[in-house]
Amino acid sequence: MATRYWTVSLSVQNSASSLWTRLQESISKHSFDTPLYRFNIPNLRVGTLDSLLALSDDLLKSNAFIEGVSHKIRRQIEELERVSGVISSSLTVDGVPVDSYLTRFVWDEAKYPTMSPLKEIVDGIHVPVAKIEDDLKVRVAEYNNVRSQLNAINRKQSGSLAVRDLSNLVKQQDIIMSEHLTTLLAIVPKYSEKDWISSYETLTTYVVPRSSKKLYEDNDSALYTVILFSRDADNFRTKARERGFQIRDFEYNVETQDSRKQELEKLMHDQDTLRSSLLQWCYASYGEVFSSWMHFCAVRVFAESILRYGLPPSFLSVVMAPSVKSEKKVRAILEGLCDNANSAYWKSEDDGGLGGPGGDADGHPYVSFTINLL
Repeated sequence: MATRYWTVSLSVQNSASSLWTRLQESISKHSFDTPLYRFNIPNLRVGTLDSLLALSDDLLKSNAFIEGVSHKIRRQIEELERVSGVISSSLTVDGVPVDSYLTRFVWDEAKYPTMSPLKEIVDGIHVPVAKIEDDLKVRVAEYNNVRSQLNAINRKQSGSLAVRDLSNLVKQQDIIMSEHLTTLLAIVPKYSEKDWISSYETLTTYVVPRSSKKLYEDNDSALYTVILFSRDADNFRTKARERGFQIRDFEYNVETQDSRKQELEKLMHDQDTLRSSLLQWCYASYGEVFSSWMHFCAVRVFAESILRYGLPPSFLSVVMAPSVKSEKKVRAILEGLCDNANSAYWKSEDDGGLGGPGGDADGHPYVSFTINLL
């Protein structure tokens, strides 16, 4: 699939079919690797030239907006597919691949009646796309909120033992709590484990002998339990800190543990549900936005062609996908099919021309817009 297309319109002097044949022959002879298609734009309601000029000022901004929404949804789809491990699917518009939809474009008369004023058609395209973008922001924010909560939990359950959540490392049987006894959790640097094992029983008076047990270790530290009399806990904390051992505050509560587990399971379920829902919504919305974008491109080509070539509408509009190495060749072919008397005016300043109205360096003696699908 090509990812970069041109929409082009050429002024018709005699016959559109004759000009189409000449263009086909020229492309086939000089740039045979350039796919070429008719871009079937209906005769739209022009209105006054003043209204068309006023509309033309808005078309560039609106096109950039609609194109941006299309790309935003596509990027969201790619991210969701990557995270979900879904094999990237071919995006479609009404069941048709997006490139085929463009190259076989058919105006949707039921959705955009050609007898409607151009401004009304443009608004009929822009407003629903803006609504879709608003919906996308809300849905993505909801999904990202759940992801952020999960990431926060995961960060607490990973990293250094000095700061991470210990609840998933400590089991109920590891903790002994009674009227007189308590269990403390010590974070011991790996290089100090021998020192801990040989000294913890004597750090204070009321430590239960051989009560320390290793529960977990990472690259830097190990997590140990130690049982002692409750009245001696504060003193033990002080003595342990002096030896470089950190005592973590921890209270095992069955209800709290169950609540955390249920919260985690719910968040994981919500994340999967929201991701799946968002992905399906993006698939459907991408097709809708892409269709709107192609109709908008048709309006843009029509409006600019009328402003360029005048009334009544008499131009040939096409879609082509030249490779980068063939672009100059294709431009030369298109220019050769234009009125030679006006061609010099539209060349770039470097070539001695004005580059189109206002000195646009990308100006050509024909209407030309680029469509980037990615």
